[in-house]
Amino acid sequence: MSLSKDEQKILEHSGYRFVGQYGHAACKICHWTKESIVNRGVCYKEKFYGIESHRCLQMSPAVPFCQQKCSFCWRDLSLTKTEWTGQYDDVETIIDEAIEAHNLLLCGYYGNDNADKKKLEELKHPNNAAISLAGEPTLYPDIDELIGEFNHRNFSTFLVSNGQYYQKLSSLENEPRQTYLSLDAPNSIVYNDLCNPQINEGWDNLNKSLDILNSFSNNTAIRITLVKGKNMISPEEYGKLIEIADPDYVEVKAYMCVGSSRERLTLDNMPTIDEVENFAKEIGLNCGRSVSDKSEISRVVLLTQDK
Repeated sequence: MSLSKDEQKILEHSGYRFVGQYGHAACKICHWTKESIVNRGVCYKEKFYGIESHRCLQMSPAVPFCQQKCSFCWRDLSLTKTEWTGQYDDVETIIDEAIEAHNLLLCGYYGNDNADKKKLEELKHPNNAAISLAGEPTLYPDIDELIGEFNHRNFSTFLVSNGQYYQKLSSLENEPRQTYLSLDAPNSIVYNDLCNPQINEGWDNLNKSLDILNSFSNNTAIRITLVKGKNMISPEEYGKLIEIADPDYVEVKAYMCVGSSRERLTLDNMPTIDEVENFAKEIGLNCGRSVSDKSEISRVVLLTQDK
């Protein structure tokens, strides 16, 4: 078993629901899914890319596994394991049980007078999978099959990777609708300090993945999480790395002082939306991109190629 029952209970207390029998896959309701149901706002992904927040399934097939222990990660890093160990559940079990758990977690909204009745019917059938809840999803041995099964069920899929398992990225036969790479440092020095890789070749692996991202045919994105006082330097180096990957989108977003990250960072490390936008513009000047959209409440700015 990947996580013990006691370890699972720790995460369940914060809203996770584990699926399957081996303790590695789970779902959790996103804040913006809840807000959308009562028409109080939507995720920036709905604004930027058109997905429906109330129909988004936030999940991970590899909750306890990641090769990095990033300072800004809101997860409980004491549960993180670097390499996959143990048996694993099949993709149909994970998806079926994740949808069931997702619906159970939202069942209280059927008694909420403020809930949008149309959305209540639609949320029973999620149609977007955000494969990014926790852990590094490409470490799940059947990640290719998982994406393929979601695609077969007419889900759009957003896969977020730290780029450490570049071999898996290069061999995917089933592409997500959008593949994200996290690029949270402009160079190896900042990367090693901020992302705390648990393997020696972390920076090299990330650079190989940046090169691989260029070969994807569906949408691709670079996500940069800005931590004030840590990685808001050298926009020209970020620009060079972005040019290697040549993504369709670059998301530059603020670190948010939530969850377990509060044990490692403070509110002073959270940049304002203006600071995010200004630094994003500097990055854009170095890779031929400019601001095309932003979400102030989420402190995220979208860069796309200049026309």
